[in-house]
Amino acid sequence: PQIDDRMNIDTVKKYFINCFLLTIPILVWNLVMANKLPKDFQPEIFWKDIPSFLTYGENITRTVVFIFTLLMPLSISTMTQKRGLFIYVGGTILYFASWLVLIYFPNSAWSNSILGFIAPAYTPLFWLIGIGLIGDSFYFNLPYKRWFFILTSIIFLIFHNLHTITIYYRIH
Repeated sequence: PQIDDRMNIDTVKKYFINCFLLTIPILVWNLVMANKLPKDFQPEIFWKDIPSFLTYGENITRTVVFIFTLLMPLSISTMTQKRGLFIYVGGTILYFASWLVLIYFPNSAWSNSILGFIAPAYTPLFWLIGIGLIGDSFYFNLPYKRWFFILTSIIFLIFHNLHTITIYYRIH
């Protein structure tokens, strides 16, 4: 019985240690900090009158990206995975910084420029590429190709950036 219990714990642990864990700091940041962003980023403005193809495209591809992270074991053992971790950490810091500039300097030239305003929409490219480099397999028997995760992330970011650009041009 003890061996069976240990095998069950190891199996559960194996599936729990996945790349989704890398999204938790991002999700917590978004939950805690979103209401501190300028009013143009608040849901009543940010999601108002967005074309359906953008809304659906953004939300569907975001969901697929997060599902992929759940299906990718988390391991940092190869040089590619170590580079991926470095890119992920740097990208996460850059992403957080893009929010902080908007929060603390909302009237700055940067925050009111298109590049500054949409920075929280394009900086995820770095942490997502990092996750794509960290992942090297799926839990199921389909072959893992990094480009597939990264391409799906890029498609999500295209929709997300178009959404954010739509808001920028609506208010500027």
